[in-house]
Amino acid sequence: MQPNLNNYKELQDFGNLELLARQVVEGFITGLHKSPFHGFSVEFAEHRLYNSGDSIKNIDWKLYGRTDKLFVKRFEEETNLRCQIVMDISSSMHFPSKEFNKLMFSVYSAASLIYLFKKQRDAFGLSFFSDKVEFSSPAKSTAVHQKYLFSELETLLKEHSHGKQTSVASALHDIAEQIHKRSLVIIFSDMLEGGSSDQQLNEIFSALQHLKHNKHEVVIFNVLDHKKELDFDFDNRPYHFIDMESGEELKIHPANVKKTYLEAVRQYHKELKLRCAQYHIDLVDADIHAGFYHVLNAYLIKRGKMV
Repeated sequence: MQPNLNNYKELQDFGNLELLARQVVEGFITGLHKSPFHGFSVEFAEHRLYNSGDSIKNIDWKLYGRTDKLFVKRFEEETNLRCQIVMDISSSMHFPSKEFNKLMFSVYSAASLIYLFKKQRDAFGLSFFSDKVEFSSPAKSTAVHQKYLFSELETLLKEHSHGKQTSVASALHDIAEQIHKRSLVIIFSDMLEGGSSDQQLNEIFSALQHLKHNKHEVVIFNVLDHKKELDFDFDNRPYHFIDMESGEELKIHPANVKKTYLEAVRQYHKELKLRCAQYHIDLVDADIHAGFYHVLNAYLIKRGKMV
């Protein structure tokens, strides 16, 4: 069972992001071991199926006893990956509230992934962007580096800036130039940028192609409040909407625009998914109210395909 979202604010107040990450990861791994379905776990990320001709001395017999399948242990040079987490920290990521929002979800997800990276001896780096790259660290696998990144994430949680614009394309181009070794690039973003026109989508995917051209694998976690942003589920009363990036204001009854809004959102996400499929980019829906296990599982599946 996933940790209760109501506990995260309490942990945040204590500034103990590492404790939260450990709680999430250990609960996730425990759930995998209890599951009747075998296939993806930290354990399996360090093994591969036995192939005819492999030396039998590398077979993990304990794992065979639990799974009835032959797996051989991977050597360290086979398993270690370089992972770069790239986080959108523009003002729209503070939706819907100070209590829990898309940025908090992304921070907690990133912290959980970093804890898992360290557990698997993978190298990990971290980048933040709005309309420009605001922070970027190289990928390392040390405990000191892990604590440094947790500290940066905790600092991010304390910021409540408004009017911070988004420029996904220019930021990703810069990050593509900064990552010099083949990596798994994991992006947390709502993928919303000033109306998200076709031209803006073209620019975003030009930047994503830049990453792919440099031999990086890319996973996008499309972080949204599904109830509000996808289903447009608001009470039957007038609302005063304020754009968190531009400050533009609009007073309207949601029922009057819901049909038009839902059609525009449906079309945008359809195009987003089609283009990601075209460029072999993994796009994962990440509802901020659905917990973090889906994020960890998607990463392990991707990792399993890469090693």
